[in-house]
Amino acid sequence: MKIRKITDFIKSNKTVAITLTATLVLSACGLADSAKNNTSNMASIEKSTGSDLNLAYESFTLKNGLKVILHQDKSDPIVAISTIVHVGSNREKPGRTGFAHFFEHMSFNDSENVPKGSNRKLIPELGGSRNGGTWSDGTIYYEVVPKDAFDKLLWIDSDRLGFMINTVDQGTLEREKQVVKNEKRQRVDNRPYGHTGHVIKKALYPEGHPYNWTVIGDLADLQAATLDDVREFYSTFYVPSNATMVIAGDFELEETKEKVKRWFGEIKAGKAMAAMSPQPVALKETKKLYHLDNFAKLPEIRVTFPTVEQYHKDSYALDALAEILSSGKQAPLYKTIVEDKKLAPGVYAWNSSEEIAGTFTLLVRGNVGTQLDVIYQAIEESLTVFEKNGFTLQQLIKIKAEQETSFYYEIESILDKAQKLGQYNEYAGSPEFIKADIANITAVSIADVKRVFQTYIKNKNSIITSFVPKDQIDLIVSGSKKADVVEEKIEQGKEEKFAENDAITFEVTPTVHDRSEPALTALPTLNVPDVWQNVQSNGLKVYGIEQNELPIVNFSLTIQGGQQLDLDNKLGTAGLMAQLMNEGTLTKTPQELEEAIGLLGANLRISSNREFVTISGRSLAKNFDATVDLLSEMLLTPRWQESEFARLKSTRLTRIKQAKGNANTIANNVFNKLLYSEKHVAGNPIGGTEHTVGNITLNDTKQYYQHNISPKMASFHVVGAVNESQVNKALTSLNNWQGDKVKLPKQPTITERDKPQFYFIDVADAKQSVIMVGKPVVSGQNADFYPIQVANNRLGGGMSGRLAQTLRIQKGYTYGAYSSIRGASYQSPFIASSQVRTNVTLESLEIFKELIGQYKNTFTEEDLAVTQNMIIKGNSRKFETLDQLLGMLTTMSQFDLAANYIDQQQNYVTGLKLDNIHKNIDQYFDEQSMIYLVVGDAKTQLARMKDFGYGDPIVLNTDGEQMH
Repeated sequence: MKIRKITDFIKSNKTVAITLTATLVLSACGLADSAKNNTSNMASIEKSTGSDLNLAYESFTLKNGLKVILHQDKSDPIVAISTIVHVGSNREKPGRTGFAHFFEHMSFNDSENVPKGSNRKLIPELGGSRNGGTWSDGTIYYEVVPKDAFDKLLWIDSDRLGFMINTVDQGTLEREKQVVKNEKRQRVDNRPYGHTGHVIKKALYPEGHPYNWTVIGDLADLQAATLDDVREFYSTFYVPSNATMVIAGDFELEETKEKVKRWFGEIKAGKAMAAMSPQPVALKETKKLYHLDNFAKLPEIRVTFPTVEQYHKDSYALDALAEILSSGKQAPLYKTIVEDKKLAPGVYAWNSSEEIAGTFTLLVRGNVGTQLDVIYQAIEESLTVFEKNGFTLQQLIKIKAEQETSFYYEIESILDKAQKLGQYNEYAGSPEFIKADIANITAVSIADVKRVFQTYIKNKNSIITSFVPKDQIDLIVSGSKKADVVEEKIEQGKEEKFAENDAITFEVTPTVHDRSEPALTALPTLNVPDVWQNVQSNGLKVYGIEQNELPIVNFSLTIQGGQQLDLDNKLGTAGLMAQLMNEGTLTKTPQELEEAIGLLGANLRISSNREFVTISGRSLAKNFDATVDLLSEMLLTPRWQESEFARLKSTRLTRIKQAKGNANTIANNVFNKLLYSEKHVAGNPIGGTEHTVGNITLNDTKQYYQHNISPKMASFHVVGAVNESQVNKALTSLNNWQGDKVKLPKQPTITERDKPQFYFIDVADAKQSVIMVGKPVVSGQNADFYPIQVANNRLGGGMSGRLAQTLRIQKGYTYGAYSSIRGASYQSPFIASSQVRTNVTLESLEIFKELIGQYKNTFTEEDLAVTQNMIIKGNSRKFETLDQLLGMLTTMSQFDLAANYIDQQQNYVTGLKLDNIHKNIDQYFDEQSMIYLVVGDAKTQLARMKDFGYGDPIVLNTDGEQMH
């Protein structure tokens, strides 16, 4: 064999210079192209503040065709790799649909030089995170690891791309079929409106068009997949020239180039793929289709128009049109359908331009019992109003201001940057297209929006779908035909059996370079951000972290209380009050307040949960003071408008009704009721029930506000490009906020059960069963709370935990299975859960019982070492984004933790002994004191439940009341 030099693997190498001005809002007619040549050999984007935003990159192409982009960023000791393979469902053949997505799953299994399951198991155990995704036009694989595991990640990723196909056997194929089918059941078959995408695609795109089928495909095609099909797909599409790999993070450039050439340079080149040309479609007539939905509780109409492919000049104006038609108080769809006619709680519109074609969609999910003919007529009226009245300059400026802020959040993390650079390179030809993309977005004018409305929407043929509750065919749009939806029949014992061969023999591809597992490099140092704290004169506590990488700020104001302060017969008062506080102030109508926030490119939202009322916000740093002024106005001078209260109350009642069609929501609500009882704040649904919400008046929300909204119960958290003195200055607008301490109710103590309890809820014809197992343990302030979280790691803390490894990886029963403990001021719930194929409900229950019951006996020194490694190294990824930093501050204030609590937790994990873990498992994971709940199809599964060993389950209705 000829020995080749590392340099033999490289085809071309270049650096690219880009300068962008990211101040997007100069005028409603668009931003002049301010891109200029930069002589620095690097790409940069100028912040709106005038300083450089680091998006420097260097690119090269290996001789096998793999396109590589390197973006160095040493702000955190982590490295991300994002690889886009330019194959999505649009490359599939009729009769073999769903293959791109299926192959994504297959790629995470075995490869020639990497141990089986390492993609899913090893990366989390190295302290990293990983995932993949498939869409119509591509497949992406992405990981983030502490930088000491960078070499291992290169080894894993290169083996997956170039050396995996020889390891695929029949058992692996059959197991992964089950996993993908479970994903389809969870995302499509077992949820309301899940089949809509399939119906629209079949009607809109002619047979043979690459968008004629959904990404997940048809079950019959998936089941028919053979090993030969998999090998053909791999050899055709998984070739280096069909991919872009971006590496971003803390690494050395020249050293990394050599590593990339070593690990990826010997992958077989394969045949280059031809690019796909745009294939837009035109409808000769409007098609109306309906489906009687087993899980829907509300009638839904979608109107879908064919449009243009991604990066087409009209796609930008269509995006703006969707916002103008549906988003905000001035939107014609909102004003007509929600405000004036009160037909629905909300309206939605969006443009989706993909690689070769696009769609523009209007969606309305009506109130209970609303005729979709009436809603369709209201949609038509709204479009007529839009054509007649147009829209204002201010509306377009608002959209562009919001786009400026969104731009920064799209490149906030290392992974975000990697994915953005890769997307532009693979689909637009170069990362430099970011210049044109921003220029195209900001250049959209009023005339452009009006033109695309005339070209693609007005009086144009469309696909109109009616999805209604299964017994309410009278609600469908007149003249609709029944859609062709194939409902899967799951029969007991009929699923394909599979046996994986862990000792499979295969031909190992010869390589020049050693492909054995590389060693870890030096462990990165954990640098916990500095936290500053103070208390304002009115008692408001303030927590902050200054982070200047991007000119943005995230913040939250949390006020203790929430739903726990509601009257028992008026649960949901705090939630309605919080929503109503978003709807205007004494000096601003709801529309004026919305416009004021939008023109700043900011976001402000008030919400409530069981324990807190929270004002969440984000803004550009330059607009932080003005945004906090608006927060103060919303907090101190709510409008209390009767018509808005009536609308919000009606919307809440509709949402409660809608949730009764979602098995997962039913399970969560009832399980909490079983854990805590209705006398406990956690035993009731967040937002209340139909009965309690029905009792709430506008005066109740005012009373709640007057008695419970106090600065002495509040904490302000802020992270981003502002310092402590700037924050203190901004918060002077809250100086007039006064109030006393509010006494919070003491929640009942839940005593540990002395034997398991078993419950079942019927959701007729469910394709999956939701399983929940758990018990209340300790509050988030308890010294044992964090040790319990640590002890849970190997049971259900991610894909490498026992639950996921057994139920998904070994058995193929589910798409995912996890366990966790969520912090609260009361006894926090430990919950293990999954959604499993209906005909393996009993078998899955038995696995839960065994894994939890035997957890202590099977937890070894090796498990301890893995736990320590995952947590200690995983902390390197904890402080990258503003949301992560804000979460750190919120945790500090909620549970009264020290500023160095991360260090304290790190020290605990470092010194952990096996006896400590065993003690916590003994005390808090006792399977015999847990509650089991199954939500599934009683017709096929209830009789089997007696074989579980805990007697006949107690049968409940969807509200958690015992059936008689």
